[in-house]
Amino acid sequence: MDTHAEIVELFGRYADLADQKKYDELPGLVFTDPVTLDFESVAGIAPMTLPLADYVEILRASFAPFLATHHAITGHVVTLDGDRASAHAHVRAEHWLPGEGPDRWLVVGFYDNEAVRTADGWRFSQVRLTASYQENAHLAGVGS
Repeated sequence: MDTHAEIVELFGRYADLADQKKYDELPGLVFTDPVTLDFESVAGIAPMTLPLADYVEILRASFAPFLATHHAITGHVVTLDGDRASAHAHVRAEHWLPGEGPDRWLVVGFYDNEAVRTADGWRFSQVRLTASYQENAHLAGVGS
């Protein structure tokens, strides 16, 4: 697999973490340990660097209340610089709660991630999600 394809595949694996609830199988195939996260535009959480195990537990708890999620990540643009790369992509992330009323939290925006080549292949060392639009953003905190 070429470098560009390896980095694009990281986005697919990242989506599968939540959408297929593969919290035990995939994290080490997607991220470095530690990993830097920036979800400030989506959830008001300041950027942070934390151990991968902590991030996995945050993901597990955050997505637990949702009946289903679907992250469509497209339009990948990868820029290589030796053993580092920047990876930009468009994202449409939908999260459905069971029950009535507004039951879907929608996030539309962009990922601007940094990847590094490790002994085990490419991994995201930094993840930044910038929301350009959200519906029912109040549903984001149901797992908190």
